Amino acid sequence: MSVRSRALLAFMTVWATGSGAVGAWMGAPQGAQAREMVAYAGEHPAGTIVISQRERRLYLTLGEGKAIRYRVAVGRAGKAWSGWARVDGKHVNPAWAPPDMVRRDNPALPDLIPGGSPHNPMGVRALTLDRDEIAIHGTSDSMRGSIGTAASYGCIRMLNEDIVDLFDRVRVGTAVLAVP
Repeated sequence: MSVRSRALLAFMTVWATGSGAVGAWMGAPQGAQAREMVAYAGEHPAGTIVISQRERRLYLTLGEGKAIRYRVAVGRAGKAWSGWARVDGKHVNPAWAPPDMVRRDNPALPDLIPGGSPHNPMGVRALTLDRDEIAIHGTSDSMRGSIGTAASYGCIRMLNEDIVDLFDRVRVGTAVLAVP
């Protein structure tokens, strides 16, 4: 067996034990997914979510020098946050009520957009954090193009298929670190 074949087999084994979804993707973004398995040299324990504002990437550390990396939208200038947080809730098809700062900029928004609505900016899943009105969440179809940019009011926005993947991998209490 060639070195390349052994490396691919080792990757598939690591991936299969982590998610059971080997066929979904093979380490590089394909189709609509923006996630990939990468080497990770950070000192954070397995299971930590690390958000790099500069890279516009979110890492879920796996340990043993590996992580899953997702493309994300981060907070706009003056809206991004940094430091430690924890996941304090997991929500499927969350409803969204615009926070006051969003309503000031967009007074025509409705008071509530129900979960499952194609206009709901939270998308299909949300991981709320122990910070005021901040979440890691999916996105509406109209805002998919914002992934990889600084576009939000502080939340971390992901493709719906990627937030579902992350949501299934983490639990309430997961540590989250956002770095500039």
